Amino acid sequence: MHLTLFTDYSLRTLIYLGLHGDGLVPIAEIARAYDIKQNHLTKVVHHLGQIGLVETVRGRQGGLRLARPPERIGLGDVVRRTEESFALVECFTSRACLLTGACQLECVLHAALAAFLAVLDRYTLTDLLEFGPATMATRLGLRAPAAVAG
Repeated sequence: MHLTLFTDYSLRTLIYLGLHGDGLVPIAEIARAYDIKQNHLTKVVHHLGQIGLVETVRGRQGGLRLARPPERIGLGDVVRRTEESFALVECFTSRACLLTGACQLECVLHAALAAFLAVLDRYTLTDLLEFGPATMATRLGLRAPAAVAG
């Protein structure tokens, strides 16, 4: 399984905002911290806003912040809502395979995908923020991590 850059950038953005606390953060700051092109990150942030994970404030003093506490942002939910497709193999989306109906690969891969998502469902953004927040904040150029709710 390979997650898209869109999902990767979504998770990184949420981590950054979680470490930053309640203050507003400009997209440019996050883009700089992760060395991500700002136009790519803008699309990610727009989507995160649409699905209710990020609150965006327009204007000169604007920016973004988490729309809900980190403990209410489930990783499985984020991945489900940022990945376009979970078609691990062609038979997930097409019946062109000669073995359709006679092969158990599709069933096994569906079970594996369900297990993958079930593991992600056990974790929240808080879980990502609790391990080494000072080190992560330093590497991202933040002065000190905000207190992580838990």
